[in-house]
Amino acid sequence: MAPVDKEKKVKKVAKKAAPKAEVKKAAKPAKAVKPAETVKKDYEIQSGIDMNKTFFMRKEDAIPKWRVIDAEGQILGRLATDLATILRGKDKAVYTPHTMTGDYIIIINAEKVVLTGKKMDQKEYIRYSGWIGGKKTEVAKDIMAKHPERIIEMAVKRMLPRNKLSDAVMRRLLIYAGSEHPHQAQVG
Repeated sequence: MAPVDKEKKVKKVAKKAAPKAEVKKAAKPAKAVKPAETVKKDYEIQSGIDMNKTFFMRKEDAIPKWRVIDAEGQILGRLATDLATILRGKDKAVYTPHTMTGDYIIIINAEKVVLTGKKMDQKEYIRYSGWIGGKKTEVAKDIMAKHPERIIEMAVKRMLPRNKLSDAVMRRLLIYAGSEHPHQAQVG
């Protein structure tokens, strides 16, 4: 083989290889730059969300809000249902069962909550100490006279699941008998 033939082959190979390399580079689409922080509802997620994967909220990513709810004239059971839903975070799109995704709730005017029918006189709250004869019963009217916030607290607590997370969730519920509360800095 003559040296001229080798040069022709090298040029032909180079011409064939060059366009393929360019085609490969052009075929790869440029990666879209994801924003560092994606906001979803009331929470900030540190990384982008892949919609093809199951989303689980991490407790570090949750940013709870503070809500003030006036209990004046509201029915106890209906109020407690709404509070339990908000505390667990089930009213948000990013609800995750094993994470605290709910908000802080401040209840004012707990003494003005309403029980329907004759429940104020007939509804009994029962405690048991574990000892013989340790069963204690109280009527709702007596509890409202001494500690009106306890009726709402018991109603909400009994609507939450019985696990370790519910204790932490209950710490986010702040109940006050009157119309004033000391959490203006958090709410405002």
